[in-house]
Amino acid sequence: MSYFTSVKDNPEINNIIMLFARIFAGVSMIMLHGLPKLMLLLGDKEIQFFNFLGIGMKATLILAIIIELICSFLLIIGLFTRGAALVLAAIMFIAAFVVHFSDPFSVRETSLLYLTIFALIFTFGPRYFSVDRMISSRRDSSW
Repeated sequence: MSYFTSVKDNPEINNIIMLFARIFAGVSMIMLHGLPKLMLLLGDKEIQFFNFLGIGMKATLILAIIIELICSFLLIIGLFTRGAALVLAAIMFIAAFVVHFSDPFSVRETSLLYLTIFALIFTFGPRYFSVDRMISSRRDSSW
């Protein structure tokens, strides 16, 4: 039976696909969202950022930068993967359904795609190629 017509799981391929998904989503988040926000913060322009927490635009921007950079890095290496994916999914949920609520779907699409990827990573976990797995296997083998 061909791989394309089979309904069986292939753990090796699943592990590789999840690794690529984590790396792609994490690097994209850093390069396309976290770093541009950091440049905005460090730049001379007036900060215009959605204040969804009510703590001020600058404080909300700083919080978004910290979350996007740190959680994305954790996602890439596969450390605290489910927690990082959940936080990033929450940020993308806010972006799609609060910040861009009245915008057309074409504007919200990127946030929704990220939300979907982070939800899948949260659901299926980091898989084999991750620091989480190394910690888990070390903890299990020590007893």
